Amino acid sequence: MLYLVGLGLGDETDITLKGLEVVKKSARVYLEAYTSILLVDKTILESYYGREVILADREMVESSSDEILEGADTTDVAFLVVGDPFGATTHTDLVLRAREKSIPVRTVPNASIMSAIGATGLQLYHFGQTVSMVFFTDTWRPASFYDRIRENRSIGLHTLVLLDIKVKEQTVENIVMNRKIFEPPRYMTVGQCASQMLEIEEEKKEGVYDRESLAVGAARVGGADEKFVAGTLEELCGADEELGAPLHSLVLLGTATHELEHEFVREFALDKDNWDRIWKEKYAEKR
Repeated sequence: MLYLVGLGLGDETDITLKGLEVVKKSARVYLEAYTSILLVDKTILESYYGREVILADREMVESSSDEILEGADTTDVAFLVVGDPFGATTHTDLVLRAREKSIPVRTVPNASIMSAIGATGLQLYHFGQTVSMVFFTDTWRPASFYDRIRENRSIGLHTLVLLDIKVKEQTVENIVMNRKIFEPPRYMTVGQCASQMLEIEEEKKEGVYDRESLAVGAARVGGADEKFVAGTLEELCGADEELGAPLHSLVLLGTATHELEHEFVREFALDKDNWDRIWKEKYAEKR
């Protein structure tokens, strides 16, 4: 059996009892290590599980999946995923490859950012399409997220923005030269995300959102030191110090934000007076 096991968002203790049983009985245990990070080191997981954990980077999962699946038709193999296996990032390809080899697959779900973001006080059924924000470069500034946000805001819904993670990335030069030299890990911050969002609005000038649009920055959701800050997109551009270490996410409030949601989120506001002013002018009358 191939087991896809969700680890939750915090530390080694967030794994479910069912998931822990799977890990302890599996012949091999892999940790998917490129779409997200757990807030503890791999060695802590190994100590808690009493098992060796093999790091599975993007290259292994996408190009060497046969190595992961080897023997899974006759023994148990566990593939660990931070959050939920089919939450923010799916591993459909791995499951399809297992099916091709007639390897049975089971999933052990867990909390993901898609559900845990409710800790902001925003109601989950008031969220629209989730979008991703990647690091812009001089030659690549994808803006497909803009249209998705437009669709969400047109019906008053919040937008969860998942931020880019660069782990074991190579420069173009090293790829061309076939050199296995990797760049240091990079994790996008709320400030970088808010800044890029405003850059795209400045280019498009279509009024999907603006500098005074209200948003919530979230850091290390599910961890013991999770942190939330609320403010305008312009204010969040400078909020990275308050939020601290990765991982970060951002929520752009929908125009139909409920009064109870507002009261909850207001406690995270960087400037409560400014928050109240904008809420009354741009949100309260649209509910």
